[in-house]
Amino acid sequence: MPELLNSAQRQGALENLTGWSEATDGKAIRKVFEFRDFKQAFGFMSQAALKAEQMDHHPEWSNVYNKVDVTLTTHDAGGVTELDIQLAAFMDNVVS
Repeated sequence: MPELLNSAQRQGALENLTGWSEATDGKAIRKVFEFRDFKQAFGFMSQAALKAEQMDHHPEWSNVYNKVDVTLTTHDAGGVTELDIQLAAFMDNVVS
């Protein structure tokens, strides 16, 4: 099972990500992605879903038209692990 990141590790990881924030309880990270339209948002979700499946690490997310609200946490570990940071970085790279 992946190890939980401590507060300093989470903060350090967030500094290397774009627009992600830590949940108040420190057990998740969150970002809202905004796209030009639904088609672009859905394309992003498709790419992220393939990566998540490959990692066997799935996001909590919702989509309304051009916005995708993503929350990442590692449920088995009870908080944020390196898996969440890796998936967040992948998502950031998809939109850059």
